Amino acid sequence: MKEQRQTAILNIIRSRDIETQEQLLLALQERGIRCTQATISRDIKELRLVKELGRSGAYRYADARHARHSDLSGRLQTIFREGVTAFDRAQNLVVLKTMPGLANAAAAALDGMDLPNVVGSLAGDDTVLLIMRTNEDAADFCRELQSMVQ
Repeated sequence: MKEQRQTAILNIIRSRDIETQEQLLLALQERGIRCTQATISRDIKELRLVKELGRSGAYRYADARHARHSDLSGRLQTIFREGVTAFDRAQNLVVLKTMPGLANAAAAALDGMDLPNVVGSLAGDDTVLLIMRTNEDAADFCRELQSMVQ
């Protein structure tokens, strides 16, 4: 029961913004899981949930791994704004050109994000090669890069 409830909690906070324990309690009840607020409080501690700033400007629950990825995302944006000079794609391959010496930092930041559509990366001194799963994934990634470097 506990494992099922905690799995449900993680699924809920990944699928929508939950700002309070009361909202979490209601979301669990919607899924047919009955428990007390004290139980939810213990689950939050055991799951090591954290509060992070959501897109709406309100704080919401997130699992610690997600919060770590958000931090990596911020660092990646900084690296890209300051170090990426150009990028392009050819089918499912994305090539990033960076300032000298920054390609490894960009590749390491991308690798640390565990992006599901990135098969792998290779970095030299000023060039990163990303192998994406599909041509569409490469196109989507380039659109995201464009918004990061602007």
